[in-house]
Amino acid sequence: MSDTPTASSWTRDQLNVRLVRYADLVPCTTAFVDTRTPGSEGKENFTIIGPGVSESPDQHVHIDIPHGFNIGGARQPPNCVNSQHSHETAEVFVVHSGRWAFYLGENAETAEVILEPGDVVSVPIHVFRGFENVGDDVGFLFAVLGEDDPGRVTWAPYVFEAAKRNGLVLLEDGNLVDLTLGETVPEGATVMSPTTAEDVARLKQMDTAALRGCVVCGTEFQPAEQSLLTAADIAEFPVIGTARSDGMDSGKLDWSHGFQLRKVVLQPGSETMVHARPQEEVLFTHRGSLSLTIAGVDFELGPGDVMTIPVDLPRQFRNSAAEVCELYAVDGGDNPVGDRLAAN
Repeated sequence: MSDTPTASSWTRDQLNVRLVRYADLVPCTTAFVDTRTPGSEGKENFTIIGPGVSESPDQHVHIDIPHGFNIGGARQPPNCVNSQHSHETAEVFVVHSGRWAFYLGENAETAEVILEPGDVVSVPIHVFRGFENVGDDVGFLFAVLGEDDPGRVTWAPYVFEAAKRNGLVLLEDGNLVDLTLGETVPEGATVMSPTTAEDVARLKQMDTAALRGCVVCGTEFQPAEQSLLTAADIAEFPVIGTARSDGMDSGKLDWSHGFQLRKVVLQPGSETMVHARPQEEVLFTHRGSLSLTIAGVDFELGPGDVMTIPVDLPRQFRNSAAEVCELYAVDGGDNPVGDRLAAN
């Protein structure tokens, strides 16, 4: 017999476990081997859903419920750099605040794009990438990583050299040893070998034109002609994923990610029909405020807040404010199933 609550028995306390307020995010400032590299010291890393790719035991995981993908975030002050690295699974960023440069290549030399709030970029696997806040204020990136276990990152060779100069050692199990704090490599542990020229040669190379093909800027968003939520005052914008069973079109970034991403815009005073989805759905409020009812329980989400809604629970989105509400929604799988009507 399943212990999963039925749609009518979910309580506010049970659903609150699935809500992470932006104001309550717990950062890790020692998440990666480049923590002390000059120019990278101000990074804050967040794991909102899933383990992420952090190399620090101090990393706080807000929600450890498997979703088939990970949700995280990065917050950086102006001129702060995230060093060049590659991933084993898909990595997607939504710019929530700030102005960001994304660089490709071993030494950030092969491609560059500048993104603004609301823009989306999906960097393919096995490509060196890094990013920098090139704006005037602290910026925040909302991140989606593919799979429940996204593996470990591969750092560019210069990152290991800088870490050694600054007293950090990365182990093969993904953990960091901080020599400046008197830590030592544990007995039996193996230090990770620096990335070699041969390792670099096996990774993909992309130029700026190819990188731009992995970006959807705010001016490029195309509303779906048809979907269950589409109405005169509500628009859905497919970003990542193929066409859905409720008629929504494919997004521009329609290759396999292991998850889908779409944008939903609600005009003031609008509300969706009560609906459900066959996958867990993660909502990230980008602008404005969202009045959300899940299985009869009401929530108010503000900018930066994240909520994950359990499978098949009835939900309704409303914009009760005087300004437009913009949110991004993520759910798992490469073969998306559309929304369906649900009872209150």
